[in-house]
Amino acid sequence: MSTSSPEAVKKLLENMQTDLRSLSMECKKKFPPVKEAAESGIVKIKTIAARNTDILAALKENSSEVVQPFLMGCGTKEPKITQLCLAAIQRLMSHEVVSEAAAGNIINMLWQLMENGLEELKLLQTVLVLLTTNTVVHDEVLSKAIVLCFRLHFTKDNITNNTAAATVRQVVTVVFERMVAEDEKFKGMAEQPPAVQGNSNRRSVSTLRPSAKDAYMLFQDLCQLVNADAPYWLVGMTEMTRTFGLELLESVLNDFPGVFLQHQEFSFLLKERVCPLVIKLFSPNIKFRQGSSSSSAASPAPVEKPYFPICMRLLRVVSVLIKHFYSLLVTECEIFLSLLVKFLDGEKPQWLRAVAVESVHRLCVQPHLLRSFCQSYDMKQHSTKVFRDIVNALGSFIQSLFIVPSVGNASAQGGAGAAGNSGSLTTQAAFEYRGTWIPLMTVSVQGSAKATYLEMLDKVEPPSIPEGYAMSVAFSALLDLVRGITSMIERELAKEEEEAAAREGSEPDGPAQSENTPQEPRKTHQVWEEMVSACWCGLLAALSLLLDASTDETATENILKAELTMASLCGRLGLVTPRDAFITAICKASLPPHYALTVLSSNAANLSNKTYSIQGQNVQIISPSSESHQQVVAVGQPLTSQPQGTVVLTAKNIQCMRTLLNLAHCHGAVLGTSWQLVLATLQHLVWILGLKPGIGGALKPGRAVEGPSTVLTTAVMTDLPVISNILSRLFESSQYLDDVSLHHLINALCSLSMEAMEMAYGNNKEPSLFAVAKLLETGLVNMDRIEILWRPLTAHLLEVCQHPNARMREWGAEAVTSLIKAGLAYKHDPPLSENQRLQLLLLNPLKELSNILHADIRQKQLECVLQILQSQGDSLGPGWPLVLGVIGAIRNDQGESLIRTAFQCLQLVVTDFLPTMPCTCLQIVVEVAGSFGLQNQELNISLTSIGLLWNISDYFFQRGEIITEELEKEEAVLLKQAREKGEPLNRPFHPAPPFDCLWLCLYAKLGELCVDPRPAVRKSAGQTMFSTIAAHGTLLQQPTWHIVVWKVLFHLLDCVRRSSTTADKEKIESGGGNILIHHSRDTAEKQWAETWVLTLAGVARIFNTRRYLLQQLGDFFKAWEVLLDHIQSAALSKNNEVSLAALKSFQEILQLVTPVKDTDKPDALGAMDISSVLMDPLTASGPGRPLPRSDSLAERLAQRYSAQLQPPPPGEEQDDSALWWSAWSTWYRTGTECTRPPSGNTEKLAFVPSQPFLTALIQIFPALYQHIAGGFSMEDLCKLGVILHGAVSVPISSDASPFILPSYTEAVLTSLQEAVLTALDVLQKAICVGPETLQVMYPAIFEQLLQFVEFSCKPPQYGKMETKHVANAKYNQAEWVALNYVPFAERSLEVVVDLYHKTACHKAVINEKVLQSIIKTLRMPLGLKYACPAESTWKLAVSSLLKVLSIGLPVARQQASSGKFDTMWPELANAFEDFLFTKSTPPDNLSIQEFQKNEAVDVEVVQLISTEILPYANFIPKEFVGQIMTMLNKGSIHSQSSSFTEAEIDIRMREEFSKVCFETLLQFSFSNKVTTPQEGYISRMALSVLLQRAQDVLRRYVEDERLSGRCPLPRQQVTEIIFVLKAVSTLMDSLKKTQPENVDGNTWAQVIALYPTLVECITCSSPEVSSALKEALGPFKDLMQPPVSKVQNGES
Repeated sequence: MSTSSPEAVKKLLENMQTDLRSLSMECKKKFPPVKEAAESGIVKIKTIAARNTDILAALKENSSEVVQPFLMGCGTKEPKITQLCLAAIQRLMSHEVVSEAAAGNIINMLWQLMENGLEELKLLQTVLVLLTTNTVVHDEVLSKAIVLCFRLHFTKDNITNNTAAATVRQVVTVVFERMVAEDEKFKGMAEQPPAVQGNSNRRSVSTLRPSAKDAYMLFQDLCQLVNADAPYWLVGMTEMTRTFGLELLESVLNDFPGVFLQHQEFSFLLKERVCPLVIKLFSPNIKFRQGSSSSSAASPAPVEKPYFPICMRLLRVVSVLIKHFYSLLVTECEIFLSLLVKFLDGEKPQWLRAVAVESVHRLCVQPHLLRSFCQSYDMKQHSTKVFRDIVNALGSFIQSLFIVPSVGNASAQGGAGAAGNSGSLTTQAAFEYRGTWIPLMTVSVQGSAKATYLEMLDKVEPPSIPEGYAMSVAFSALLDLVRGITSMIERELAKEEEEAAAREGSEPDGPAQSENTPQEPRKTHQVWEEMVSACWCGLLAALSLLLDASTDETATENILKAELTMASLCGRLGLVTPRDAFITAICKASLPPHYALTVLSSNAANLSNKTYSIQGQNVQIISPSSESHQQVVAVGQPLTSQPQGTVVLTAKNIQCMRTLLNLAHCHGAVLGTSWQLVLATLQHLVWILGLKPGIGGALKPGRAVEGPSTVLTTAVMTDLPVISNILSRLFESSQYLDDVSLHHLINALCSLSMEAMEMAYGNNKEPSLFAVAKLLETGLVNMDRIEILWRPLTAHLLEVCQHPNARMREWGAEAVTSLIKAGLAYKHDPPLSENQRLQLLLLNPLKELSNILHADIRQKQLECVLQILQSQGDSLGPGWPLVLGVIGAIRNDQGESLIRTAFQCLQLVVTDFLPTMPCTCLQIVVEVAGSFGLQNQELNISLTSIGLLWNISDYFFQRGEIITEELEKEEAVLLKQAREKGEPLNRPFHPAPPFDCLWLCLYAKLGELCVDPRPAVRKSAGQTMFSTIAAHGTLLQQPTWHIVVWKVLFHLLDCVRRSSTTADKEKIESGGGNILIHHSRDTAEKQWAETWVLTLAGVARIFNTRRYLLQQLGDFFKAWEVLLDHIQSAALSKNNEVSLAALKSFQEILQLVTPVKDTDKPDALGAMDISSVLMDPLTASGPGRPLPRSDSLAERLAQRYSAQLQPPPPGEEQDDSALWWSAWSTWYRTGTECTRPPSGNTEKLAFVPSQPFLTALIQIFPALYQHIAGGFSMEDLCKLGVILHGAVSVPISSDASPFILPSYTEAVLTSLQEAVLTALDVLQKAICVGPETLQVMYPAIFEQLLQFVEFSCKPPQYGKMETKHVANAKYNQAEWVALNYVPFAERSLEVVVDLYHKTACHKAVINEKVLQSIIKTLRMPLGLKYACPAESTWKLAVSSLLKVLSIGLPVARQQASSGKFDTMWPELANAFEDFLFTKSTPPDNLSIQEFQKNEAVDVEVVQLISTEILPYANFIPKEFVGQIMTMLNKGSIHSQSSSFTEAEIDIRMREEFSKVCFETLLQFSFSNKVTTPQEGYISRMALSVLLQRAQDVLRRYVEDERLSGRCPLPRQQVTEIIFVLKAVSTLMDSLKKTQPENVDGNTWAQVIALYPTLVECITCSSPEVSSALKEALGPFKDLMQPPVSKVQNGES
């Protein structure tokens, strides 16, 4: 119920009346005046109540009168009355019915009571009620009331004192609350002009309103009192304590800061009075040093020693001043703060430091305040760096607690030491450092500074501070400081970022507002930066020390969190040094103590160069303790290049490591360059814990390679997977970093990796693969923006790949290849197919790997290529050149397995990917396949790669059109570019069309392979090359063939010829491994020979099959000449195989047919179908594969290039003849060279061409002759003769003879001899059918053949070379064996006879005396007869002579008159003579039958003479006839051989022959056709000579017989007589047969004269003679009765 309600008023009135009544009752006896006053008071009240409606107002108006009785009652000093009165007065006051005057009276009355010491508590109560219920008390009255309370505070009674103190406090508050209310009331009104500053009138400040004035006066006097000066306003004060004064000041300042801030007068008081006062009171504390006596400190202050109550209260005041009036008292606060810092000094008493640290804590929880300090002091020039000093002071304070043993706490310390030494882990949270153990207490909730000692207002003596209290407060202060600053700055940063984002979003292009906005944030940033710069050193020093000393996990966690937030904040503000310093601290704490880590130590050194001196004490940035009571959780190997002992990791290290991971994970974006520190540390920790990288770069716990040195406790084992996981997540989260931060991370990893590489040099220890693994991981998670980090990432990994340490290299390669594969497989946007640049970027490192020599790296690279091909082969597109480049980057020094892997890739490409790659890459494929052919490590690969080239050529063939189109498009683009640059197009084989160039590259590659050092490769390449040219050559355009012929084929021939001629003749033992080599290939020379053979044959075949095409090339003749030159040099090479093959090629090109002139052939290409007979089956298609639709494709291409092949122009045949004549001259040169016998006595070295070679050479002639027959002249024939003769003369080596020669007895021709005769035969046939002009060649042919006939008796000589007869040659010796020429000579003779048969009547034959030549030649074998090498020879010679003569003699007779045969007759006569009367004797073993046969031959000759010559004597020269006669004469008598035994003599005498001679002689002698007497005379004379001789012989015989008596006569004589007797009987027979008229009478007479002599012989004793005699005597019976007619005839 309110005091103004009617009921209340009514009650008040009643109560007052009751009070007055009671008063009058009490005073009735003793104090009558009071009684009267009371009663009149009752009346007064009643009157007021009756008269006024507003009773309270009326009461107040009359309050002086109303109050009077009660005041009088109080004046009685009777306790009971006084109490009653005071209660009544209070009731009036509480209803606010006291006027100002009444109030004054009341106060005066109370004062009296106070002075009398009555009812003190009641007095206080009354004052309080008076002042709180209304505002009527002002000025002096008020001051009096206040003084009254103060005085009651200093009574003897404790209760009173305390109550008074409380009242004073309340009263002071009331005064100020009144002022606040007054200000509120006047708030809206116009302000009064400001007061003049420094107003000297302290009594009244005229500018203030009443309440304000009271407050002002009160506050001013409080200051006076504390300062021990007299008050101005509070008159009547008797005593005062400073402690109380300070408390009052503090409460006013704390509760009414607005008053001081709004009113200048009050501000002035603060500045002028409060601050100086505080500073003055502080002085004993400042000057005091612990341990100095109080007497020595000269100071005017009343309390010399620091006095706890005042000091503590001063600090409280200072706290308030700083908190509220900082903005007013900038300079003063600077002083306060400096003082505060000084109080933390180690020399100050413990309690002082404790309260000081509590005060500092109070500041630390107000980050905004701290910011203001920073702005006002630290950022101003020439100002104390207050904020920095505070933090540093805290830091050194903490340090000092560890370093300086706290005085008076020895016992506690001893206890701590004991606990520490026991080794048990104390459960209490504490710090321990170098033997100092400080427990940690919970002092306040975080973020609030709840002080303990600052609140001890009742204590007079300094309290004893428990151990660890100061440390705990300082620790909380530090943490709160960090928390406050960081959260404040981060909040503001976040807000700023939001605003910026909102600004950008709302108006992207509104420059108007943004002009002035950037200024603000910049300033705030400067403040933040300054704050951090100021505090980080101190913080770091303190936190590091605490971290090192902390034994409690929670404390450690808090410290780490503080360091982490600071690091992150510095990072966000871009303050690199502090950021790195904090991170370094965390890093160091993660590692074992004294762990040598260069990154950290260099960084720490950096800091310790700036050791911060904090009040004379150096703050060591980090001082790791040696012995710590930490639980060891792991023992491992340090990561160093030199082997060291083990190191231990404690639980705290692991805790720090987790903080480090947390830092990197959550604040990676701000780490920048300190990634290096973080990662280096993590690397070492990972190493010590023995984590090893696995797939994708994640680290897994693995057994440390170094062995058992890594020991992990179960505690850490459970942590490891977590750590490993966080590590991976850390790098996964790199995908959320911005590009710059990502680069920092990559750079850090790279430099870390560089260090690991440095360390791994020169030893084979396990290297640290942390960095490489993490680079891989980072790359893999950032695939979406791989471009920005690809270059630095791969560049570094490529360096790793070159490292000598195998494990390091292997991981480098693993990382590169994994990244490349992942990059290609990643779904980029846009896809790789549209982003060629990226694709090439990704593939580039793959190519770079090729420059690395280590095989294991190349192996990885190639495996990667294989995988890429298998997974992305279809989409490589522009990446093909790179990939192919990698496959082709093989070198011979790389070893087989690499080459094999690379080759697998190539095979995959050729089999699967040719259609998917750009056609421009096909050329590279050819190059690469070629390079595999050329490598010399693995023969099989070389051979297979040649097969691949064949497959590639097939592919070109099948897809010709598509490839052509694509290449032409590309070509057009390139040409355009080249033209723009003004350069010529740079492409191999440029002028040829691009598709043809592709073929040319293929051929060029195969060409290189054809001269490879290995025979198998050469062979395979050669076959492939010629097959492809044969199979697919139709696709090439004509001009391209020009390049093929000159640049490919002839170039190849040159190379092969060069290599073959210079090849080594050393024997090769075996073909690698244990393969045996055939003797025909056991030198390099022989192996090259095979290549030469193949190449030459291939080129020749192309000339053969593609002749029509080549002939249109303009310089075909030149090419032909070059080809012939090659054939010639090959033919003349000293290697039989080559030379023979050269001739085969020669033969092949001679099979060319000149195309028919056929304009009606529709298919132009038909011209190329060379007659199938001549075509070698090989050219039909490549190695065993039919060619699909070759014609149609060729046609289509032909149409495409519209280069239809023309029929040959007229006059082309002449061109051909030139070709053939060129061939003839080559043949001739070859023949001449190879048949020319060696000159000089070159015994051993002479090279003699082989028989097969010569045979082939001669066999070429007939084919060649067909083409040159038209112009073949006599001169050419002579050249031919020379060669044929030479060829036949060449001997064979004895080791070859068994294969070439038949056994000597068989009369067989060698193939060479056959060939020679065939050549002549061809010629002879050609002459036969040719025009007459040719017939002049007959004699030459005869001459040639006759030379060969001579060989039968006189084998030809080959130079000066000695040849042995074949029968004497030993097969195993290297000697030369002459051939058996007999069969050849005999066959030649047959040919001669045959030919003569045909040509005897030809003019040339007659003119050239061929018959004479024949006879002359035959004379030799005829003459030798039995001395001939072969018996058959002379027999054949005879029969041939007979045949020839039977043909030739009639011709000779016809031509007798011309004299052309004159010389022939003597020759013939000699021939007969030599044969019939040979000088050689028949062999002893000649059987009788043989002899008889031979005699028959002689007889035949004589018969020829009798039939063909003698009858025509008149046509024959006389000398010749004479010679014949003489011969017949001889034959009839002398034909006795002296060597026969007597037994055989009757047979051995050539009876038949003699007989025939006789008969012929006689027949001719008695012939009646005798033309001249001379002839007759010759024959008659011959007869008489004959008869005369017989007569002599017989006579001698008879005499001898008689003389000898019994002795037999010599055998010769007997033989002779027998012969004579036989001759006589023969003569008798002849005479009988002759026409009687032909026989001369004289002859008869001589015959008859023989008779008596014959009869005398009858006595002989020899039976042979007797039988012969019988035969001789027999015929004489016919002479006994001469016929009449005969006689008559004779007479007539």
